[in-house]
Amino acid sequence: MHQPQPQEWKAEALSQQHVADYKPFNFVDGEGVRCSLYLSGCRFACEECFNEAVQDFSYGRPFTAELLTQILTDLDHDYVQGLTLLGGEPFLNTQVALTVVRAVREKFGQTKDIWSWSGFTFEQLLEETADKQALLRELDVLVDGPFMIKKKDLNLQFRGSSNQRIIDVPRSLAAGNAVRWDRLKDGQKTFEQLHKEKLI
Repeated sequence: MHQPQPQEWKAEALSQQHVADYKPFNFVDGEGVRCSLYLSGCRFACEECFNEAVQDFSYGRPFTAELLTQILTDLDHDYVQGLTLLGGEPFLNTQVALTVVRAVREKFGQTKDIWSWSGFTFEQLLEETADKQALLRELDVLVDGPFMIKKKDLNLQFRGSSNQRIIDVPRSLAAGNAVRWDRLKDGQKTFEQLHKEKLI
């Protein structure tokens, strides 16, 4: 796994403005029903990354105005809680990510929440380039930190390893330090344990 120095990895130099996938109306990428945009390109190269193909910045297809229109149309349903940015690494594809989140804010204000996963920690992003900080300010929830196979834990809500955190971004920015999302509900038993109990 690679770790950058502050402001070493710049979206303007790395991003090909590609998206790997778009999945509307799903229940796994955050709280409630969500529309998930998978952005192409990542430099963290986490061991056993679940989406390794998307590390390539040219993977997938170019982002288009038509896709943005589709995202906004899908989010317009009352039952959709919000947008999720994943990857790849959204903070290395800020040209696309900022275009989308600003359009969402313009149309929906704060009525739709915006989540993002990132290999960067909240603290790292505070020392990062202006575009990354701008994207951070648009978020409601950040799941931060790289996936670490040695800290893998299937009991965790919305994340894969125990170093990762679910952060309330507005409260964190106001406080100047990471504040945990207050609806965190980690499990106490693994899927295998629950399955075994059901069979008994």
